[in-house]
Formats: sequence, C-alpha cells, structure tokens
Amino acid sequence: MTDRASRIYLDHNASAPLRACARDAMFAAADLTGNPSSVHGEGRAARSVLESSRKTLADNLDVAPERVVLTSGATEGAATLLMPLWMKSAGEVRYERLAVLDVDHPALREGGRFHRDQFDRLPVSADGQCDLASLVEWLSEGRDRLVAVAAANGETGVTQDVAAVADQVHSAGGRLIVDASQIVGRLPLAAFAKPADALILSSHKVGGPQGIGAIVLPEDGLCPMPLMTGGAQETRRRAGTPSPMLAAGFAAAFKAAAAEVSCVDSMAVLRDEFEAALLARTSALIIGRNAPRLPQTTAFQLPGQRAETVQIAADLAGIAISSGSACQSGKVGRSVAVEAMRAGGASVDPDLGLVRMSFGAMTTSADLSRLIEVVAGLYERSRKPMHRAA
Repeated sequence: MTDRASRIYLDHNASAPLRACARDAMFAAADLTGNPSSVHGEGRAARSVLESSRKTLADNLDVAPERVVLTSGATEGAATLLMPLWMKSAGEVRYERLAVLDVDHPALREGGRFHRDQFDRLPVSADGQCDLASLVEWLSEGRDRLVAVAAANGETGVTQDVAAVADQVHSAGGRLIVDASQIVGRLPLAAFAKPADALILSSHKVGGPQGIGAIVLPEDGLCPMPLMTGGAQETRRRAGTPSPMLAAGFAAAFKAAAAEVSCVDSMAVLRDEFEAALLARTSALIIGRNAPRLPQTTAFQLPGQRAETVQIAADLAGIAISSGSACQSGKVGRSVAVEAMRAGGASVDPDLGLVRMSFGAMTTSADLSRLIEVVAGLYERSRKPMHRAA
C-alpha cells in the first residue's frame, strides 16, 4: 500500500475532495456561538451566516433564496421531493403516480415516499438515456404525475436530455424533479436546471462538507409535505437546527465548482485521451460511450475481470477508483445501471459490474496514465496462459 501523500484520487463522483475555500468558510463559521433560530445577538450572527450561504447558492442557481431549502444531502432531498402529497396556498395537491428511470441511483429508483405500487421504473436505451416513447406512453395514462430523473448518472456519467423530458412532462400537465448532484462544475448547470420544476443538490459532490445538501422548490410556491417535522426551521419545510458551519462550506464549494465549468473542455480531452489509451492497451468496453456524458467520468468493463478485482488492484497501487455508485460499491453484486442498459440492448455483462474513474479539475494526464498502467497490467496478466508444474 502506498502512503497517503502519493495516492491518486479518481473517485470524485462518490465524493469530491474538500476544497480549501470550503474548509476556510467552515473554520470561520465554527467560531460562532448560538442557534440560528435564537433572537439574541449570537443567534442573529449564526442566522446571518446561514442566510448568506443560502443566497450564495440561490445566486449561482439563478433562483430566489426562499426556494432553497437546506437538507442533510441528496438522499434526504430525494425522499422529501418524491412525495405524493404537496401543498400550495390554495390547498393540497396530490400526485397519483411517479416515474423514475430504471438506471438511476436508489434514492430515486426506489420511489422515495411513494408506495411500490404507486411508481414505475421507465426503461432506458442501450446508452442509458431515457426512452422518451415509454415516457410519453406513461404520461398518457393519466394526469397528476411526477417524474424524477438524474441529470447525470453517477455510475456511468451518461447525461439525460432534461429539456426533452421536461417538454413531455409539462405538456402532459406533470412536474419534473431533477437530481443535479453530479452536474455542478462539470457541465453548464442552467441547461439541466432551468427545465426542472424542482432540483436536488449535494454538497460533497462539489467539494463541500458531507452531511448537507439542498432542494430547490418550484417557483409557484408548491412544496411537498415535509419529511422532517417538529420545529419551524426552513419556514416549516424541514425541521431541525441547521448548521451555519456546514452551510458556509457548502456555499463556498458550490460557488467555486460553478466557476470551474470553464474547465469542461480540458477535462473532456483528458477523459478522451484516457479512453483512447485504455482501448489501445486492452479490449475494455466503455459504457455509454456513444451518449452525452460528464467530461470527467469513464465507466468500463474489462473482459473476464470483475469490477471489484480492478478496483482492488488500483487501490493497492495507490489509486482510488470505484466499482459502482458509492452507495452500492461497499458490497459485491450486479450493477443496476448495467442491468438497465443491457435491458435496453447494450452488450454488457451485469455480473462484471462496472469500473468507474471520475476526476476533478486538478487531475493531471500523469495521474490517469498511472491508472492505465495498472489496468493494462492486470489485463495482460489475465491473458497469459497459466503453466502448471508437472
């Protein structure tokens, strides 16, 4: 095992390294004393940091601050928004059914607070994109419907045509929820956020602290029944004392990540060079290669090698990669994303899982070259015939 200082971290889709600006903002906020709901001076100071952080998020999302509700992360955000019963000043609004994509993260795929018989998993193409014909058919079966999709799949990096999905959903009178956790800093956010009625965001995906995220509610004042009840925090939309320290770190990281969208082209060049080298040295299959993808993500299968084997070999060589989403890769099993893509016609083997390499703006070509050597070495050793002693 290599020492920590020399290790290469290529698992940004699971959790990006904490940014210095986020750490500094958190340290500054950590000196505050007081509950942001208290009316004394200390409480008001804590509240000021909280609301300033909310405004930073809102400004970078181009929405009103009151639409931003802080959560503990994207999973809580999904559980909050994937809810049949919503509220408006005029009364309750009930959504009878939910549609999710079969390829997406369990936070969406499992339907949130909808019962299993109240939601449907829509198929995807061989490249992992929403089957629009199936969506149109599903929408035609009734009104009062919610649709939830991830703008980018965390395992494969494949992005959805959110504008096209939104057109179909809105023309049928439905609402669209978009998980934009993997988009910020990697692709222009507006193209995925503007068509959505509500958004799900995560701090640690953009280099902020773990344990905080946000949802962005529809601009017409519609909001789901709260998941967390009790106090009046977040204007009664999410009970529990919020953390000014985590909010400050989240806001600082989000602002910095949003500014990195200028690095998209250079990251895509690095990814493409990595994939070309991988294919030159092995017979790997790049998953979702023909679809629009995140510029810093490559998912692949290596013939005859389970994803966990490749991940372990990389880890022993001092390189952190993944064998699936972080919520799944702690256990060995078939990849749900690969299974969904195979059902859509992809020539992939779900039993192999998938290897995911995802990097950041500071990753270098030399970093990716080291991974190529590890994967190619494993591949070459696996192709050599085994000689048994007489």
